[in-house]
Amino acid sequence: MSLVFPRPNTSAVGKKDKRLMAEVNASPLKHFVTAKKKINGIFEQLGAYIKESSGFLEETYSNEELDPVTTEEQVAEARGYLSKVAGIGEVLSRRHMKVVFFGRTSNGKSSVINAMLWDKVLPSGIGHTTNCFLRVEGTDGNDAFLLTEGSEEKKSVKTVNQLAHALHQDQDLDAGSLVCVMWPKAKCALLRDDLVLVDSPGIDVTTELDSWIDKFCLDADVFVLVANSESTLMQTEKSFFHKVNERLSSPNIFILNNRWDASASEPEYMEEVRRQHMDRCTSFLVDELGVVDRAQASDRIFFVSAKEVLQARVQRAQGMPEAGGALAEGFQARMFEFQNFERRFEECISQSAVKTKFEQHTVRAKQISEALRLIMDSVHVAAQEQRIHCLETKEEREERLDFIDKQLDLLTQDCKSKIKMITEEVEKQVSNAMAEEIRRLNVLVDDFHMDFHPSQVVLKVYKNELHKHIEEGLGRNMSERCSNAIGASLQSTQTEMIDGLKPLLPTSVREQVDKIGARQCFNLCYDLNCDKLCSDFQEDIGFHFSLGWTMLVNRFLGPKNTRRALMGYNDQIPRPLAITPVGTAMPPFPQGSLTQEELMVSMVTGLASLTSRTSMGIIVVGGVIWKAVGWRLIALSVGLYGLLYVYERLTWTTKAKERAFKRQFVDYASEKLQLIVSYTGSNCSHQVQQELAGTFNQLCQQVDVTRQQLEEDIQDMNRKIELLDTLQSKAKLLRNKAGWLDSELNMFTQQYLNQSR
Repeated sequence: MSLVFPRPNTSAVGKKDKRLMAEVNASPLKHFVTAKKKINGIFEQLGAYIKESSGFLEETYSNEELDPVTTEEQVAEARGYLSKVAGIGEVLSRRHMKVVFFGRTSNGKSSVINAMLWDKVLPSGIGHTTNCFLRVEGTDGNDAFLLTEGSEEKKSVKTVNQLAHALHQDQDLDAGSLVCVMWPKAKCALLRDDLVLVDSPGIDVTTELDSWIDKFCLDADVFVLVANSESTLMQTEKSFFHKVNERLSSPNIFILNNRWDASASEPEYMEEVRRQHMDRCTSFLVDELGVVDRAQASDRIFFVSAKEVLQARVQRAQGMPEAGGALAEGFQARMFEFQNFERRFEECISQSAVKTKFEQHTVRAKQISEALRLIMDSVHVAAQEQRIHCLETKEEREERLDFIDKQLDLLTQDCKSKIKMITEEVEKQVSNAMAEEIRRLNVLVDDFHMDFHPSQVVLKVYKNELHKHIEEGLGRNMSERCSNAIGASLQSTQTEMIDGLKPLLPTSVREQVDKIGARQCFNLCYDLNCDKLCSDFQEDIGFHFSLGWTMLVNRFLGPKNTRRALMGYNDQIPRPLAITPVGTAMPPFPQGSLTQEELMVSMVTGLASLTSRTSMGIIVVGGVIWKAVGWRLIALSVGLYGLLYVYERLTWTTKAKERAFKRQFVDYASEKLQLIVSYTGSNCSHQVQQELAGTFNQLCQQVDVTRQQLEEDIQDMNRKIELLDTLQSKAKLLRNKAGWLDSELNMFTQQYLNQSR
């Protein structure tokens, strides 16, 4: 429930205050009534404020999104105030002004009360008529009834005689019992103003005065000592009020010297007796009890005749003259004295009741409102400090996020440049190393040792193993040439990447980043696929005489051109067409020119064609040689030629065939491997590129996680700042409400409590 603080309407407030002041001026008892109404309203608002504050503190304390801005003790304290204020409100609603009448038996206590009530409410008469405490209180109904102590049964009371009779029938009632007389407020104006009158048995009929004080007097606002003006103050009466004075701080005591109408029979001693009673009563109040000073004592001592006043007021209520009947001389003076007592009594009890009934609770309410104001102020300060911290954190996160974005862009460009540079270097290095290894391929092939046989089955196995040997050997040699340098360059580049991106990451993540660079060393995979590359290799390990016609042509022209020459490609040699000369002085040139190999092929094929067409040439040549060198030299040459043929034929063993196979394979594989040099370099550079790109992507993922965390932190800070703004506003409002309640209590104190002093 929220408190509503209406804007004051000056004219309405002025009219209300004038009306209240008019009521107060009309009857001093209205001062208490208006004060009670005012303080009850304040406590209702205070209760609503505490309920709102308690709910706010509990909600704030249980909010898990914010750091604590209030404590469990503050929540419990506000919750405790709620029950305390509710209890005080119930007490205040039952508060009333209480006056207790004491005196010796038959001094006229009941008559004084009846006179004040303008009716015969309590039993009175000769002798001991009140045998217990009688509490006269107003009721909103039209019927009077009795409530005995410990019972809620309403006993009907129609006349004073029936009341006395009802009391005599209750054998269980003793002098310390209490009977409540509920009298309609409509019949008595005095009871409408929250006034309670308590009649007591004579203080000379019991010795349990202490229990009476504890039970009936501690909350009394005024004590009226009804004395007998035909005698004097007795020690019994003094002793009782000495006990009251010890238990209560400066009690308000009035002394009524009742039955003063007896002085009318002895007018010559009236003033002397009055002065004597006044001196003794003043000495008792001032010197013995010390409850008033001598200047105030005259306003606390009165000389009245309650019986006369009651009789006059009953007659007036019945429409008869007040002075009618058998009234002693000087009645008007005694009536004025009683009215003066009532006026002073009402002023005193109203001021005293406001102070005793409301001052302590007002102070307590001020303490509660001040305590809650301090709590709300501390909550406001704590929320403000936390809001400033959130703003600073948000700003720091935003700056960090902006720094990461800018640095990441720069580092990305730098890393791309480094990756490009190292991949180009790797491609060049691998290509050069592979070209060098191809030139040394014969060494690698010579290192291959396996049983060789020219059969197709064995050759197939031999080729497979040779392929594996070359694959492993080339891979190993390439790794020895390149891997260390490439690995060192790769590790250096990764370290530079990590060192560049590590400052962008939080400390807790940097250890994970270090693990990325500390993993197993990177190895290049060359993947030459020699088995597929050389799968179409066809060996030629048949015997070929080195001085045979084919071998000679092959030696001069090479295998390719030899095949062309022997197959008769002479007619297929292109003949260039003449080109139109540029000038008349220059002869025409052919469009193309024959290479040296083509020229040799043409010559040999022409020679072969010539020998095949006729043997005449052989005879002629043989004749020419015969005549030139003679038959011995020819025979020797033919013998040496034959011996050489036999030698080569005998030495063409399996080993020779293996050597020929390896030589042919080296020539073939070298040519094939040359074709994949560029591809292998590109493949290795791609592997390095993938490795570096993977490392950089992992680092960027860590940076992205950091960025996402920063963005979430910023959103969280925005949400917290919004909550703290709301919390600050609420705490400030509740703090101001506490200030407003405190001002209301100050106004109440100034208007009601200070005036009552």
